[in-house]
Amino acid sequence: MTYEFVGNLHAHSYYSDGWGDHETIAAAALEAGLDFVAVTDHNVYVQGLDGYRTSGGRRVLLVTGEEIHDQARQPQKNHLLVFETRTELAPLAHDPQRLLDAVRQLGGLAFLAHPVDPASPAVDQPDLSWVDWEVEGYTGIELWNTMTEFKSLLRSRLDALFHAYRPAAITRAPFRESLGRWDALLRSGRRIVAIGGADAHAFTGRLGPLRRTIFPYAFLFRGVNTHVLTEEPTVGDEAVDRQRIFHSLRRGQCFVGYDRPASTRGFRYSAQGETGSASMGESLPAGLGVTLQMTFPKRTYIRLLRGGELVADWTNVEAAIQTVTVPGAYRVEAYLMYRGARRGWIFSNPIYVTA
Repeated sequence: MTYEFVGNLHAHSYYSDGWGDHETIAAAALEAGLDFVAVTDHNVYVQGLDGYRTSGGRRVLLVTGEEIHDQARQPQKNHLLVFETRTELAPLAHDPQRLLDAVRQLGGLAFLAHPVDPASPAVDQPDLSWVDWEVEGYTGIELWNTMTEFKSLLRSRLDALFHAYRPAAITRAPFRESLGRWDALLRSGRRIVAIGGADAHAFTGRLGPLRRTIFPYAFLFRGVNTHVLTEEPTVGDEAVDRQRIFHSLRRGQCFVGYDRPASTRGFRYSAQGETGSASMGESLPAGLGVTLQMTFPKRTYIRLLRGGELVADWTNVEAAIQTVTVPGAYRVEAYLMYRGARRGWIFSNPIYVTA
Protein backbone atom coordinates (compact mmCIF):
# COMPACT_ATOMS: atom_id res chain seq x y z
CA MET A 1 0.00 0.00 0.00
CA THR A 2 1.15 3.55 -0.77
CA TYR A 3 0.74 6.50 1.60
CA GLU A 4 0.90 10.11 0.42
CA PHE A 5 2.14 13.06 2.47
CA VAL A 6 2.11 16.66 1.27
CA GLY A 7 4.63 19.19 2.46
CA ASN A 8 6.55 22.33 1.72
CA LEU A 9 10.33 22.19 1.89
CA HIS A 10 11.27 25.88 1.70
CA ALA A 11 10.18 28.50 4.22
CA HIS A 12 11.92 31.19 6.26
CA SER A 13 11.33 32.47 9.78
CA TYR A 14 12.50 35.62 11.55
CA TYR A 15 15.73 33.76 12.39
CA SER A 16 16.81 34.92 8.91
CA ASP A 17 14.64 37.00 6.57
CA GLY A 18 11.14 35.67 7.20
CA TRP A 19 8.44 37.59 9.05
CA GLY A 20 7.05 34.83 11.28
CA ASP A 21 8.21 32.40 13.91
CA HIS A 22 8.15 28.61 13.77
CA GLU A 23 4.77 28.42 15.50
CA THR A 24 3.27 30.80 12.93
CA ILE A 25 4.67 28.70 10.10
CA ALA A 26 3.36 25.46 11.63
CA ALA A 27 -0.08 27.00 12.16
CA ALA A 28 -0.15 28.16 8.54
CA ALA A 29 0.84 24.68 7.37
CA LEU A 30 -2.02 23.21 9.41
CA GLU A 31 -4.42 25.76 7.94
CA ALA A 32 -3.27 24.84 4.43
CA GLY A 33 -3.71 21.11 5.07
CA LEU A 34 -0.04 20.13 4.88
CA ASP A 35 1.37 17.02 6.53
CA PHE A 36 4.89 18.41 6.98
CA VAL A 37 6.75 21.69 6.57
CA ALA A 38 10.47 22.55 6.60
CA VAL A 39 11.87 25.82 7.92
CA THR A 40 15.08 26.53 6.01
CA ASP A 41 16.58 29.76 7.32
CA HIS A 42 19.58 31.34 5.63
CA ASN A 43 22.91 30.20 7.08
CA VAL A 44 21.55 29.35 10.51
CA TYR A 45 20.53 25.96 11.83
CA VAL A 46 17.88 26.55 14.49
CA GLN A 47 17.74 23.73 17.02
CA GLY A 48 15.07 22.63 19.43
CA LEU A 49 11.91 23.56 17.51
CA ASP A 50 11.28 20.42 15.46
CA GLY A 51 8.30 18.19 16.10
CA TYR A 52 4.58 17.80 15.67
CA ARG A 53 2.01 20.56 16.10
CA THR A 54 -1.67 19.69 16.34
CA SER A 55 -4.95 21.54 15.92
CA GLY A 56 -8.52 20.40 15.47
CA GLY A 57 -7.59 16.74 15.21
CA ARG A 58 -4.93 17.38 12.57
CA ARG A 59 -1.16 17.33 12.94
CA VAL A 60 1.76 18.72 10.97
CA LEU A 61 5.40 17.72 11.32
CA LEU A 62 7.76 20.71 11.43
CA VAL A 63 11.39 19.96 10.58
CA THR A 64 14.37 22.28 10.50
CA GLY A 65 16.69 22.44 7.53
CA GLU A 66 18.90 25.23 6.26
CA GLU A 67 19.46 27.27 3.11
CA ILE A 68 23.22 27.69 2.87
CA HIS A 69 25.08 30.13 0.62
CA ASP A 70 28.29 32.13 0.70
CA GLN A 71 27.28 35.55 2.01
CA ALA A 72 30.69 37.00 1.14
CA ARG A 73 30.30 36.17 -2.53
CA GLN A 74 29.19 39.01 -4.77
CA PRO A 75 26.97 38.59 -6.62
CA GLN A 76 25.24 35.90 -4.59
CA LYS A 77 24.98 32.43 -6.13
CA ASN A 78 24.71 28.75 -5.21
CA HIS A 79 21.96 28.48 -2.60
CA LEU A 80 21.69 24.94 -1.20
CA LEU A 81 18.78 23.46 0.76
CA VAL A 82 20.16 21.04 3.35
CA PHE A 83 18.15 18.57 5.44
CA GLU A 84 18.83 15.98 8.14
CA THR A 85 22.44 16.85 8.97
CA ARG A 86 21.36 18.16 12.41
CA THR A 87 24.34 20.53 12.59
CA GLU A 88 25.50 23.91 11.33
CA LEU A 89 27.32 23.72 7.98
CA ALA A 90 27.26 27.37 6.87
CA PRO A 91 31.04 27.80 7.49
CA LEU A 92 31.55 25.55 4.43
CA ALA A 93 29.40 27.71 2.15
CA HIS A 94 32.39 29.19 0.29
CA ASP A 95 33.22 25.75 -1.16
CA PRO A 96 30.08 24.07 -2.59
CA GLN A 97 31.78 20.71 -3.21
CA ARG A 98 33.20 20.57 0.29
CA LEU A 99 29.76 21.49 1.65
CA LEU A 100 28.09 18.73 -0.37
CA ASP A 101 30.71 16.23 0.80
CA ALA A 102 29.96 17.15 4.41
CA VAL A 103 26.21 16.76 3.87
CA ARG A 104 26.76 13.30 2.40
CA GLN A 105 29.11 12.23 5.21
CA LEU A 106 26.46 13.24 7.77
CA GLY A 107 23.76 11.28 5.96
CA GLY A 108 21.86 14.40 4.89
CA LEU A 109 20.09 15.48 1.73
CA ALA A 110 20.97 18.51 -0.41
CA PHE A 111 18.91 20.21 -3.12
CA LEU A 112 20.05 23.07 -5.35
CA ALA A 113 17.66 25.88 -4.39
CA HIS A 114 16.06 27.93 -7.19
CA PRO A 115 18.79 26.82 -9.65
CA VAL A 116 17.51 29.29 -12.24
CA ASP A 117 16.82 32.63 -10.53
CA PRO A 118 17.12 35.60 -12.91
CA ALA A 119 17.71 39.16 -11.75
CA SER A 120 14.95 41.74 -11.39
CA PRO A 121 16.69 45.13 -11.58
CA ALA A 122 13.42 47.04 -11.22
CA VAL A 123 13.15 45.93 -7.60
CA ASP A 124 16.90 45.65 -6.92
CA GLN A 125 16.92 41.85 -6.87
CA PRO A 126 20.09 40.16 -8.20
CA ASP A 127 20.46 36.93 -10.11
CA LEU A 128 20.72 34.12 -7.51
CA SER A 129 21.08 31.17 -9.87
CA TRP A 130 23.24 28.12 -9.25
CA VAL A 131 26.44 28.37 -11.30
CA ASP A 132 28.84 25.64 -10.09
CA TRP A 133 27.31 22.81 -12.13
CA GLU A 134 30.44 20.68 -12.01
CA VAL A 135 29.83 19.73 -8.36
CA GLU A 136 28.62 16.25 -7.45
CA GLY A 137 26.79 14.58 -4.61
CA TYR A 138 23.56 16.56 -4.36
CA THR A 139 20.24 14.76 -3.99
CA GLY A 140 18.28 16.91 -6.40
CA ILE A 141 17.08 20.33 -7.46
CA GLU A 142 14.26 22.63 -6.48
CA LEU A 143 12.52 22.48 -9.84
CA TRP A 144 9.75 24.96 -9.04
CA ASN A 145 10.08 27.88 -6.62
CA THR A 146 7.06 30.16 -6.22
CA MET A 147 8.85 33.31 -5.11
CA THR A 148 11.48 33.03 -7.83
CA GLU A 149 8.66 32.89 -10.37
CA PHE A 150 7.11 36.00 -8.79
CA LYS A 151 10.45 37.79 -8.92
CA SER A 152 10.81 37.00 -12.64
CA LEU A 153 7.63 38.96 -13.40
CA LEU A 154 8.74 42.19 -11.76
CA ARG A 155 9.68 44.59 -14.54
CA SER A 156 8.66 47.60 -12.44
CA ARG A 157 7.44 48.48 -8.96
CA LEU A 158 3.94 48.74 -10.39
CA ASP A 159 4.26 45.11 -11.50
CA ALA A 160 5.10 44.23 -7.91
CA LEU A 161 1.99 46.05 -6.66
CA PHE A 162 -0.20 44.44 -9.32
CA HIS A 163 0.93 40.91 -8.55
CA ALA A 164 0.82 41.48 -4.79
CA TYR A 165 -2.92 42.06 -5.11
CA ARG A 166 -3.46 39.25 -7.65
CA PRO A 167 -1.13 36.54 -6.32
CA ALA A 168 -3.14 33.57 -7.59
CA ALA A 169 -2.41 34.64 -11.18
CA ILE A 170 1.38 34.39 -10.81
CA THR A 171 2.17 30.70 -10.79
CA ARG A 172 2.42 29.18 -14.28
CA ALA A 173 5.04 26.39 -14.43
CA PRO A 174 8.71 25.68 -13.71
CA PHE A 175 11.08 27.73 -15.83
CA ARG A 176 11.95 26.03 -19.13
CA GLU A 177 15.62 26.45 -18.30
CA SER A 178 15.11 24.62 -14.99
CA LEU A 179 13.38 21.76 -16.78
CA GLY A 180 16.15 21.75 -19.38
CA ARG A 181 18.86 21.58 -16.74
CA TRP A 182 17.10 18.69 -15.02
CA ASP A 183 16.61 16.78 -18.27
CA ALA A 184 20.26 17.26 -19.19
CA LEU A 185 21.33 15.81 -15.85
CA LEU A 186 18.98 12.86 -16.33
CA ARG A 187 20.28 12.24 -19.86
CA SER A 188 23.82 12.10 -18.44
CA GLY A 189 22.77 9.12 -16.34
CA ARG A 190 22.50 10.92 -13.00
CA ARG A 191 19.51 10.32 -10.74
CA ILE A 192 18.45 13.79 -9.67
CA VAL A 193 15.31 14.23 -7.56
CA ALA A 194 13.00 17.17 -8.27
CA ILE A 195 11.14 18.97 -5.48
CA GLY A 196 9.01 22.12 -5.35
CA GLY A 197 8.79 24.80 -2.69
CA ALA A 198 7.24 28.10 -1.73
CA ASP A 199 10.34 29.97 -0.52
CA ALA A 200 7.88 31.57 1.88
CA HIS A 201 8.85 34.71 3.80
CA ALA A 202 5.49 36.42 4.46
CA PHE A 203 7.25 39.78 4.22
CA THR A 204 5.41 43.10 4.24
CA GLY A 205 5.55 45.11 1.04
CA ARG A 206 5.20 48.88 0.93
CA LEU A 207 4.47 51.35 -1.85
CA GLY A 208 3.90 54.82 -0.45
CA PRO A 209 1.04 54.60 2.05
CA LEU A 210 0.06 51.11 0.86
CA ARG A 211 1.22 48.17 2.96
CA ARG A 212 0.43 44.50 2.44
CA THR A 213 1.73 41.11 3.58
CA ILE A 214 3.10 39.67 0.36
CA PHE A 215 2.06 36.03 0.06
CA PRO A 216 1.15 34.89 3.59
CA TYR A 217 2.54 31.51 4.60
CA ALA A 218 -0.83 29.72 4.40
CA PHE A 219 -1.48 31.11 0.91
CA LEU A 220 1.84 29.81 -0.40
CA PHE A 221 1.42 26.45 1.30
CA ARG A 222 -1.71 25.90 -0.82
CA GLY A 223 0.36 26.32 -3.98
CA VAL A 224 3.52 24.51 -5.14
CA ASN A 225 4.27 21.58 -2.82
CA THR A 226 6.16 18.29 -2.75
CA HIS A 227 4.05 15.13 -2.44
CA VAL A 228 5.95 12.24 -0.88
CA LEU A 229 4.91 8.59 -1.28
CA THR A 230 5.88 6.10 1.40
CA GLU A 231 5.35 2.38 1.88
CA GLU A 232 4.36 2.85 5.53
CA PRO A 233 2.09 5.37 7.26
CA THR A 234 3.25 8.06 9.62
CA VAL A 235 2.60 7.15 13.25
CA GLY A 236 2.89 10.46 15.10
CA ASP A 237 6.46 9.84 16.24
CA GLU A 238 8.79 12.60 15.00
CA ALA A 239 11.89 10.43 14.58
CA VAL A 240 10.10 7.59 12.80
CA ASP A 241 8.00 9.79 10.54
CA ARG A 242 10.74 12.13 9.37
CA GLN A 243 12.93 9.11 8.59
CA ARG A 244 10.17 7.67 6.38
CA ILE A 245 9.51 10.97 4.61
CA PHE A 246 13.15 11.79 3.91
CA HIS A 247 13.92 8.21 2.90
CA SER A 248 11.31 8.49 0.14
CA LEU A 249 12.54 11.96 -0.83
CA ARG A 250 16.09 10.67 -1.19
CA ARG A 251 14.89 7.90 -3.53
CA GLY A 252 12.78 10.23 -5.69
CA GLN A 253 9.48 8.72 -4.60
CA CYS A 254 7.76 12.07 -4.81
CA PHE A 255 6.28 14.57 -7.25
CA VAL A 256 5.81 18.32 -7.50
CA GLY A 257 2.18 19.44 -7.40
CA TYR A 258 0.58 22.86 -7.85
CA ASP A 259 -2.37 22.38 -5.53
CA ARG A 260 -4.19 25.70 -6.00
CA PRO A 261 -6.10 24.97 -9.24
CA ALA A 262 -7.02 21.50 -7.94
CA SER A 263 -5.56 19.13 -5.40
CA THR A 264 -2.89 16.87 -6.85
CA ARG A 265 -3.35 14.26 -4.10
CA GLY A 266 -3.93 10.88 -5.66
CA PHE A 267 -1.62 11.16 -8.66
CA ARG A 268 0.17 7.88 -9.24
CA TYR A 269 2.83 6.83 -11.74
CA SER A 270 4.08 3.26 -11.99
CA ALA A 271 5.63 0.76 -14.38
CA GLN A 272 5.39 -2.94 -15.12
CA GLY A 273 7.96 -5.04 -16.94
CA GLU A 274 9.15 -8.60 -17.36
CA THR A 275 10.99 -8.55 -14.04
CA GLY A 276 8.39 -6.81 -11.87
CA SER A 277 7.08 -3.34 -11.15
CA ALA A 278 8.49 0.06 -10.25
CA SER A 279 7.37 3.47 -9.05
CA MET A 280 8.93 6.94 -9.26
CA GLY A 281 12.64 6.88 -8.48
CA GLU A 282 12.97 3.19 -9.29
CA SER A 283 14.17 1.33 -12.37
CA LEU A 284 13.22 -1.60 -14.60
CA PRO A 285 15.15 -3.26 -17.44
CA ALA A 286 13.67 -2.53 -20.87
CA GLY A 287 13.46 -6.19 -21.89
CA LEU A 288 10.63 -6.63 -24.39
CA GLY A 289 8.99 -3.47 -23.10
CA VAL A 290 8.01 -1.55 -19.98
CA THR A 291 4.43 -0.36 -19.56
CA LEU A 292 4.09 3.04 -17.90
CA GLN A 293 0.79 3.87 -16.19
CA MET A 294 -0.39 7.28 -14.96
CA THR A 295 -3.57 8.16 -13.07
CA PHE A 296 -4.71 11.65 -12.08
CA PRO A 297 -7.27 13.14 -9.67
CA LYS A 298 -9.13 14.80 -12.58
CA ARG A 299 -9.03 15.20 -16.35
CA THR A 300 -5.92 16.95 -17.56
CA TYR A 301 -3.46 17.38 -20.42
CA ILE A 302 -0.58 14.89 -20.01
CA ARG A 303 2.93 14.77 -21.45
CA LEU A 304 5.28 11.80 -21.15
CA LEU A 305 8.93 12.73 -21.73
CA ARG A 306 12.24 10.89 -21.95
CA GLY A 307 15.24 13.10 -21.30
CA GLY A 308 13.20 16.16 -22.26
CA GLU A 309 11.89 14.71 -25.54
CA LEU A 310 8.16 14.17 -25.94
CA VAL A 311 7.24 10.49 -26.15
CA ALA A 312 3.44 10.82 -26.09
CA ASP A 313 0.70 13.17 -24.93
CA TRP A 314 -3.00 12.92 -24.12
CA THR A 315 -5.72 15.56 -23.87
CA ASN A 316 -8.53 15.71 -21.31
CA VAL A 317 -8.00 12.31 -19.70
CA GLU A 318 -7.72 10.99 -16.14
CA ALA A 319 -5.36 8.11 -16.97
CA ALA A 320 -2.85 7.10 -19.62
CA ILE A 321 -0.73 4.09 -20.49
CA GLN A 322 2.32 3.77 -22.73
CA THR A 323 4.69 0.89 -23.47
CA VAL A 324 8.31 1.87 -24.07
CA THR A 325 11.40 -0.07 -25.10
CA VAL A 326 14.09 2.63 -25.28
CA PRO A 327 16.20 3.09 -22.12
CA GLY A 328 16.00 6.46 -20.40
CA ALA A 329 14.48 8.52 -17.61
CA TYR A 330 10.73 8.82 -18.22
CA ARG A 331 8.88 11.58 -16.41
CA VAL A 332 5.33 12.94 -16.56
CA GLU A 333 3.96 16.48 -16.78
CA ALA A 334 0.30 17.52 -16.45
CA TYR A 335 -1.34 20.88 -17.15
CA LEU A 336 -4.68 22.50 -16.28
CA MET A 337 -6.48 25.65 -17.39
CA TYR A 338 -6.75 28.06 -14.44
CA ARG A 339 -7.53 31.78 -14.41
CA GLY A 340 -7.42 32.00 -18.19
CA ALA A 341 -4.03 30.32 -18.67
CA ARG A 342 -2.63 26.82 -19.02
CA ARG A 343 -0.64 26.12 -15.90
CA GLY A 344 1.66 23.37 -14.77
CA TRP A 345 -0.13 21.05 -12.37
CA ILE A 346 1.96 17.91 -11.78
CA PHE A 347 5.63 17.14 -12.46
CA SER A 348 6.64 13.60 -11.58
CA ASN A 349 10.04 12.25 -10.77
CA PRO A 350 11.27 9.73 -13.35
CA ILE A 351 10.96 6.01 -13.69
CA TYR A 352 14.26 4.74 -15.07
CA VAL A 353 14.19 2.19 -17.90
CA THR A 354 17.60 0.57 -18.14
CA ALA A 355 19.34 -1.31 -20.93
